[in-house]
Amino acid sequence: MDTRKDTILITGGGTGIGRAFAEALHANGAKVIIAGRRRDVLEQVAAANLGMAFEVLDVADADDIKAFAARLTAAHPDLNVLINNAGVMVAEKEIDLAIAEQTIAINLLGPIRLTAALLPHLKSKTKASVVTVSSGLAFVPLAATPTYSATKAAIHSWSQSLRHQLADTSVEVIEWAPPAVATDLMPGHAENPNSMPLADFTSESLALFERGDREVKVERVKFLSEATARGDYDQVFAMLNGAH
Repeated sequence: MDTRKDTILITGGGTGIGRAFAEALHANGAKVIIAGRRRDVLEQVAAANLGMAFEVLDVADADDIKAFAARLTAAHPDLNVLINNAGVMVAEKEIDLAIAEQTIAINLLGPIRLTAALLPHLKSKTKASVVTVSSGLAFVPLAATPTYSATKAAIHSWSQSLRHQLADTSVEVIEWAPPAVATDLMPGHAENPNSMPLADFTSESLALFERGDREVKVERVKFLSEATARGDYDQVFAMLNGAH
């Protein structure tokens, strides 16, 4: 990615890490389009960042994705970066099919469908990027959010396969794996002293994107993402979830 010259779509760009990163990219000189379900939120962010564009999108709706992709590429033909950031994280005490199905639709099917819809356009560019957002929980799951953790593990695996499939094209695949960040993704995250400050996460992530990392992992997430390589997966799992 060239964070000073690219034209970048970021889903879930109205709140949390999506908004923070969209604003950082915009300030850096990139042309940024944010997308999300709530028009009022998107309008507020765009108004606060002169020149930023927005489009309403429900990533859980397959038909909406198709219409959105056609509308977006017509309005922004220079689009060359997709950041699949939209996501939900909901606690599940037991198996809850409504939560599980919604989480899968947004966190897993959403990125797959949107990438598929925009890939022909991205392939037409001299240089393009697809960014997938996984999580530290892709590597060590949080038992309280089993479906969220599973979708992020799936995104991690899918990113590796997609990168291999697109190796001979102009499209690079970048996986971005955040740790717990001080946002409102889940109740308590913003106030949790163990959550990484949003400004620190944003600036460190931007530096890694600019460096050209294919796997963007801030130092804070490596406690989880490197647990297997270090040989202490069981201990990290127990620390995260409590021993039984």
